[in-house]
Amino acid sequence: MSRQAPTLEDVAREAGVSRATVSRVVNGVRNVDPAIQDLVRRAIERTGYAPNQAARQLVTRRTTTVALVVSGAGDASEGDASASEQNAFAARVFADPFFGRVVGGVVGRLRPRGMHPVLMFAETPETRQEVVSYLRQGGADGALVVSTHPDDPLPALLADARLPAVLFARPGRPVPLSYVDLAHREGGRLAAEHLLARGCRRIATVAGPLGVTASQERLAGFRDTLARHGDPYVPVAEGGFTVDSGMAAMTSLLAEHPDLDGVFTANDLMAQGAIQVLRDQGRRVPQDVAVVGFDDSSVAVTCRPRLTTVRQPVEDMASTMSALLDDHIAGRRTAPTSVIFDPELVVRDSA
Repeated sequence: MSRQAPTLEDVAREAGVSRATVSRVVNGVRNVDPAIQDLVRRAIERTGYAPNQAARQLVTRRTTTVALVVSGAGDASEGDASASEQNAFAARVFADPFFGRVVGGVVGRLRPRGMHPVLMFAETPETRQEVVSYLRQGGADGALVVSTHPDDPLPALLADARLPAVLFARPGRPVPLSYVDLAHREGGRLAAEHLLARGCRRIATVAGPLGVTASQERLAGFRDTLARHGDPYVPVAEGGFTVDSGMAAMTSLLAEHPDLDGVFTANDLMAQGAIQVLRDQGRRVPQDVAVVGFDDSSVAVTCRPRLTTVRQPVEDMASTMSALLDDHIAGRRTAPTSVIFDPELVVRDSA
């Protein structure tokens, strides 16, 4: 004969409190004394009680699920976007250490609160509408959006639908949504000042995609700082935040400026590609050419030489993004909020 599942009444008897108190703790009601909460949670562990999520959702009107959306700005219709193209989009996302850091920060914030992310991709008009519909129908309480393009229409769709959402990075077009971001110009300044302090005088940069706001800001901060030190011209090659694009950009820069002695790349993957090209062409790093990256991703410590880079605290940014969304969902925060983090130079071996 199967054992009956523990009930709220069982937990209440074990904890020595009322059934109503147990219900408030289980449903996340905030006006319960912390000591009582601990007492009830220990009783839940001892009895093995598992809350009925469907019933809990009826009471709280929350699913305890949020959508973690990686969104592009493709203009092709779903019919025009082949399965291989959609798979390629996902592959590019998972190949970048940046996204893994975002997930780590999100999960680290949500899991202790009994909340869980559902990964969604939105690279076509149809998939963007699927995200909006999913949220409208109660599939998730809100959305954490990592957008890969400044012309992405998804933030505006979410704002127009009045759905709880928080963005990673300032949107290319102003929308009334909260976001977290980095002071990217300051990061460019840190990279320029470090290369100048090393004695580099023939300095170039591998920029990120120049349609991306973060790339523009990093480049502007780098250029402005060099200009303030009397260098009015900085050779620039545009990359695509990938190792291969860093290799192509570095090859182009060396062809046009073979005497360069310092390079700033707008992310660590491109720095890895640049170092590989420099090594292949007989340049020592950092003795002949110093290299500074951006992000302080896992690549920075596996690269040889280890990469000097501008740290973007992605995990902390993603955690804050999750906290903002929780506040919006719970009604503790109604007005859009921006939180800007400061970068930090991490000096290793490449510069």
